[in-house]
Amino acid sequence: MMAGELRVECYAGYRGEETPRRFYLDKHLIEVAAVIDRWLAPDHRYFKLQDEEGALYILRHDTQSQRWELTSSTAGDQT
Repeated sequence: MMAGELRVECYAGYRGEETPRRFYLDKHLIEVAAVIDRWLAPDHRYFKLQDEEGALYILRHDTQSQRWELTSSTAGDQT
């Protein structure tokens, strides 16, 4: 969806499931304030995240390649 490099830092909980805690779009750090939702698809895990300023993001994790992708964002839409 957005151009640029995406790097995701996760926390592995007691069940070993990784949950995004912060991510970088290029060099811009985005801290995750809340995980709004999460769901599974056959080959992907999705996370709907909210940052500290209220913007929403949907990140997709490819379970085969272990790659992350930003599929949606409301950042910059707020006035």
